[in-house]
Amino acid sequence: MRATYSCDPQQTRGRLVVEEESAHRTCFQRDRDRIIHSSAFRRLKHKTQVFVEHEGDYFRTRLTHSIEVAQVARTMAGALGLNEELTEAIALAHDLGHTPFGHTGEDALDALMTPYGGYDHNAQAVKIVTSLERHYADFDGLNLTWETLEGLAKHNGPVVGELPHALADYNARHDLELHTHASAEAQIAALSDDVAYNNHDLHDGLRAGLFTQDDICDLPIVGEAFAEVDRLYPALDPSRRMHEALRRVFGVMVTDVIKVSRAKLAESGASSAQDIRDLGSPVVMFSSGLWSDLKVIREFLFTRMYRAPSVVEMRTQVTKVVEDLFPLFLQNSDLLPPEWQQDVRRAQDQTALARIVADYISGMTDRFALQEHKRLLG
Repeated sequence: MRATYSCDPQQTRGRLVVEEESAHRTCFQRDRDRIIHSSAFRRLKHKTQVFVEHEGDYFRTRLTHSIEVAQVARTMAGALGLNEELTEAIALAHDLGHTPFGHTGEDALDALMTPYGGYDHNAQAVKIVTSLERHYADFDGLNLTWETLEGLAKHNGPVVGELPHALADYNARHDLELHTHASAEAQIAALSDDVAYNNHDLHDGLRAGLFTQDDICDLPIVGEAFAEVDRLYPALDPSRRMHEALRRVFGVMVTDVIKVSRAKLAESGASSAQDIRDLGSPVVMFSSGLWSDLKVIREFLFTRMYRAPSVVEMRTQVTKVVEDLFPLFLQNSDLLPPEWQQDVRRAQDQTALARIVADYISGMTDRFALQEHKRLLG
């Protein structure tokens, strides 16, 4: 039974280009399916989460991360009476705008793009699904519903001040009401991202040998989970012990969000999706106690994983790849593939050309960026 404040596909604000809707799928299901079938979604298979894609087959990539986020998001949306298909669509698409090499690649590209308006992966995700995917006869992009685009643009909260150019361009044609909070479905997708990476980064860090199970037993939530596993399953082998403990950590986070958000939604008095947007504050959140615990876990991961010497060394190497490729393509745009040359010819100034180069580089997988760097620069 869906709540009155959920997003109803029958009440959608529609698509920028009007289409005949499916007789078998809701508009939000179609959005989800178009995202899954997009080129940008497939490329997430070979894009960094923390470890560069070729460093190991067992580490998360952007694709597996996005699938995990979507699974968590559907669970929480269902428990709160929200629209699961819309939540899933936003969760699956939330990382489409990431560059190769994760946040390291984004930082490098943002610095290079500073004279041309910067680079923002959330805005780039909107640009991808509204412009850069070019497969349909009647429109560029995926022609997603207003609700899905709204969720992509502001799942982390209202977007105010100077807008990233990739978002401003589309918003001028199709107002996403960026000054308000997004739907509860989009808020669920945002917190599901936190749940997923806090859990799987512990798992990947253990697998990479950056810290041990004993090291993380001192962390809040995690220590209690290991203690429970040891009580229930004494002398369990390390691999199963790790899995059993971390699945409990996962459960604690999900249960906390559902409990707190259910109370916030009831307290809000919201009776429609628009009421949620107009509240002026989020309704999906962790409890203050769990949020404090997660800050401790994130500080540990920052020190022991994201800034581990081996990770920092790889960050240095891949930053150089982006820093080399960008000026090369900017000065020699004929090196861009033939299908990009029409855009190049339409570029009226250096800023427009730089944004085309940024679009091209940001779409690269880790593997392709490394291959192109070797092929073009030795």
